Amino acid sequence: MFGGRGNASQGAAAPASDNVVPMENAAQPAAPQPPAPQPAAAPQPAAAPEPAAEPSLDDLIEQCCDLVRPKLGDHIRPQDATSKNRVALAGIIEKLATDVAQKNNVPIDALNIRNVVTVLLNEVLTSVKTHGTVGGGPAPTVEAKPKSNKSADDSQVKIQTMLLERIDSAAAVKMERVDLERQVEEVVGEILNDEKIRLNGAEQRQMVSNLVDDMLGLGPLEPLIADDAITDIMVNGPYQVYIEKNGKLVLSDVKFRDNQHVLNICTRIVTKVGRRVDESSPICDARLLDGSRVNIIIPPLAIDGASISIRKFSKQKITFDMMIGGSMSEDMATVLRIAGRVRLNTVVSGGTGSGKTTLLNALSSMIGEDERTITIEDAAELQLVQPHVVRLETRPANLEGKGAIDQQALVKNCLRMRPERIILGEIRGGEALDMLSAMNTGHDGSMGTLHANTPREAISRLENMCAMSGTKLPNDAVRKQIAAAVNMIVQISRMRDGGRRLQKITEITGMEGDVVTMQDLFSYEYVGEDDDGKLIGEWKKHGVRPHFTSRAQYYGLDKELLEACL
Repeated sequence: MFGGRGNASQGAAAPASDNVVPMENAAQPAAPQPPAPQPAAAPQPAAAPEPAAEPSLDDLIEQCCDLVRPKLGDHIRPQDATSKNRVALAGIIEKLATDVAQKNNVPIDALNIRNVVTVLLNEVLTSVKTHGTVGGGPAPTVEAKPKSNKSADDSQVKIQTMLLERIDSAAAVKMERVDLERQVEEVVGEILNDEKIRLNGAEQRQMVSNLVDDMLGLGPLEPLIADDAITDIMVNGPYQVYIEKNGKLVLSDVKFRDNQHVLNICTRIVTKVGRRVDESSPICDARLLDGSRVNIIIPPLAIDGASISIRKFSKQKITFDMMIGGSMSEDMATVLRIAGRVRLNTVVSGGTGSGKTTLLNALSSMIGEDERTITIEDAAELQLVQPHVVRLETRPANLEGKGAIDQQALVKNCLRMRPERIILGEIRGGEALDMLSAMNTGHDGSMGTLHANTPREAISRLENMCAMSGTKLPNDAVRKQIAAAVNMIVQISRMRDGGRRLQKITEITGMEGDVVTMQDLFSYEYVGEDDDGKLIGEWKKHGVRPHFTSRAQYYGLDKELLEACL
């Protein structure tokens, strides 16, 4: 299934096998046999006139870049690159690229011309900054690249180019990874012998793994995705990849070849979930196949190259039992379990990366299997285990700027789907008012998260987001709605030692005048830190009777609740 560069008889035999290794070696034994019928078959290479396959999109983009590069210096002066903004420079390059593609009959559409513009614009700016000239091509990028692995990277680029010439990429991406690795290893071995490149066994296996990762997966990011100890991956351009491990940010040794390599990976991520990222739409939220959340932003908005932020989620489901001791006390876990069982409307509040979604997943484990639950998210990341769950996800606008579906529209729609519980992945806008209305109209036990530093701030943010809905309501009416709808706020924080800890469990008790009244059931008190820099603290009970005790009594859980709180 590799590109057929053999004779016609070989091309006819290839479909009968799943082997995607080149068939050229099979031709060698046939050559010494000169029977008369053989030469008659060979001159008739019907397959030869048709190329192995149409040029791939990456090939077309590179071909267009190669044709435009020599002409850049005639249209852009070095002083233009510093005096004009990126939009003006992009316009010049886009017009030039369009003209060159038409004159040379390069079959590339306007959308992918923008990818050409992105590549060449970054090259021009880098070349001017580094050498003071336009038209240096990719050379500045190579110089800017760390030199420690230059020879290995060059060898891999050279081998990858030759490998792609010999394989049928469309067939390769449909194969199982193990089978593809085996066959790529054979082809790479042949290329190494032909090119007189010497690599030891470990280096060759690593190269094969990298090549297959580039073909099937996320390239250099694959080892990081596979490492369960890593919770966040942050790509800042091609040569800087940070990871969060054990709660701490560290610089990894992972690097991409160049900016185009990063853009290729970005495109592969978003196309798998039916989204796009390009010059006209340079920001995109997506998810990986394992549910990990991804945010991508590319030039011209990301000045130093494409940026990828990946929030990974543990393959092992986090439960309250696993969080006891490290993130909360046993009594706090008991209260949260009861809150879930008695169907309290709960808001999880915290900062970015504080563990709100993880805690929401743990809270959702208290939902009964006989309850119909609907989740609404910007990028699906909740991991509910109940059988009766409907997952909804927002949709961005299309190329014409139409067709966007936001969370507010999904909340309104889900009310017609007979939900018993509604879980909103993150409350961030006008959907707050619709969510509060749902909580007040028979959808007890609904949950959501929002960004706030304290429970009191969470109330203020809810009030502000209700105003974003477009419905003009008096402030006191909104506060009454919040006081009636929300029963509990759970505050979680990521602390300076990297640990995630519950700061407060706060109950909303009602209204006094125009103020929403609350009482803390538990709070975290900092004591100090140990020799390893780990923070030491304790979760303090406030010794108050929970306002929802009567509700817990209805479910037969009042004694257990009072024992945990008093």
